[in-house]
Amino acid sequence: MGKDDPVLITRCQSGFPALGETLEPFTFPHLVEGWMRGSHRGPLMPVSLSQATPSRFDGPPRVIAAGFQLNEGKLLGPRDLFDDPAFDLARQEATKIANYMRRHGPFEPHRLGLDDMEYTTMPRLMEKLEGRWIKEI
Repeated sequence: MGKDDPVLITRCQSGFPALGETLEPFTFPHLVEGWMRGSHRGPLMPVSLSQATPSRFDGPPRVIAAGFQLNEGKLLGPRDLFDDPAFDLARQEATKIANYMRRHGPFEPHRLGLDDMEYTTMPRLMEKLEGRWIKEI
């Protein structure tokens, strides 16, 4: 619902990749930016429409897939494409990775670098404390 929530529309079959080929990349929980106000990295978790409302630290980042069939010029659907046990392992791996990333605490690699943070007061805090930092060589 924010400016960082991308949407992807693909067409499958009839000269295009098959549906299964289109969904296959989501069987691996890639690390993406966008967890917790867009200021953290986390594993992209394929979930059903009913599981698309995250609560744990507003994540991990989730992706849904709604499939439609084009029939005589009308869209039929949607079908919840990730409501499938074939994606259970990806969800389990994403949970395991999320646990690992969260245990780093409020630091990188879980938290984005200061240049990439957008929805946080950290840049202002860093600027305010700039004279107090000790740089080691």
